[in-house]
Amino acid sequence: MFIGRKRELASLDRLYTSNKFEFTVIYGRRRVGKTALINQFIKDKKAIYFMGVESNAKQNLENFSRNIIEFETGIQAKTAFASFQAALEHVFQMAEKERLILAIDEYPYVARSSKSLASTLQLLIDRYKDSSQLLLILCGSSMSYMEDHVLAYKAPLYGRRTGQMKLLPFDFGDTCRYFKNFSEQDKALIYGAVGGTPQYLSQMNDRQSFEENIKNTFLNPASSLFEEPENLLKQEVREPALYNAIITAIATGASRMAEISIKVGEDTSVCASYLKNLVTLGLVQKETPYGEKASRKSIYAIADNMFRFWYRFVPENHSIIARRAADLAYKRIEPYLSDYMGKVFEDICQQYLWKLLLSDESPVQFKDLGRWWGTDPSTRRQTEIDIMGEQDRDHALFAECKWINENVDAEVLEKLAGRSQLFHYDHAHLYLFAKNGFTKGCIEQADALGNVTLVTYGDMLQNL
Repeated sequence: MFIGRKRELASLDRLYTSNKFEFTVIYGRRRVGKTALINQFIKDKKAIYFMGVESNAKQNLENFSRNIIEFETGIQAKTAFASFQAALEHVFQMAEKERLILAIDEYPYVARSSKSLASTLQLLIDRYKDSSQLLLILCGSSMSYMEDHVLAYKAPLYGRRTGQMKLLPFDFGDTCRYFKNFSEQDKALIYGAVGGTPQYLSQMNDRQSFEENIKNTFLNPASSLFEEPENLLKQEVREPALYNAIITAIATGASRMAEISIKVGEDTSVCASYLKNLVTLGLVQKETPYGEKASRKSIYAIADNMFRFWYRFVPENHSIIARRAADLAYKRIEPYLSDYMGKVFEDICQQYLWKLLLSDESPVQFKDLGRWWGTDPSTRRQTEIDIMGEQDRDHALFAECKWINENVDAEVLEKLAGRSQLFHYDHAHLYLFAKNGFTKGCIEQADALGNVTLVTYGDMLQNL
């Protein structure tokens, strides 16, 4: 089942209907749905689809040639073009007569095996761009290769592309649309466990409970998700052991560079290099307090929910899971789920606020959203604000997010109001988000203040 990606399909359709030469680059992490997007786009169009393999140039050229000949003649042939230049030039010439799509998936595999491929494409694009109606799509999962060898200023293909898209995981709204039968709470829990990566979502069964899904995947040695993070790291990096140690350190509470360095047992300079790569891969994010561009307060967090859930719960229960005691493993995990979901709920609330802004329903026209932490000068204690967003020097919003079973009381609202006073905005709007609801006292306090919006998780689902 194909869902979402409406904006991406619309962008590709705009390129397709121009009826002139177009060249777009699609890249993103593995499992994010790049191939599914391409196949959905080309399914009713004249297109040659070729997926590179991690092999030598000869095998890739033979496979590419077969794809071209089969498209042109409908016959599976064993002959091959003499070179990639000959094969590509033939495709460019075919597209002089009609609109044609050439999609090269896993382009880095092909380009690494044929060092001159990028220069050959550059030559042919320059030669045929005014006469050919080819829509060329280069797609790749190796983020660093696509950015350095296709998109970068010094790359041979720089300046030739007419479009590009970095494919990201689904947001919470699209994830909910994927699952029709989960309960409201299980939709959030599933998103917290696997995020919005399509391939991981496809392994969830919305006719079963969250508990049953976790037992069948993360807590099942026969499931691909049981070993997915480690397998993915082996595909992406050269020294997976150290990367694994760094992610484990972050998942178990180390957030600052010095803390990570101590847990891993490596110098901060070494950790910094590895963390930079993890950020590029989209697995880790570097955060600074809202409004501070460079700060010693910077912390690191796992950005991908599946990695965060796996590293938080699977390694410490590995021996139990290996003995197929999924029930026991889940019993050990369950008490910590509410605390784990706190950060996930903050992310969902941020997405909700962005939806309000984009639909012109937000009381504050903020430029960005983020978390803030620092020292409260009145108490000299560390404090934080879950979400903060500034419109200008006079207007801002502040939000607190509570994923707890109890109704949120007035004390939580009072604390949020107090923390908003650490900043000097003439107009501050407060948001209080709750998993279930609010006490009567909290509702009365919000009415009295007049600048407060109370939102339950159930209300949010209606607008995501």
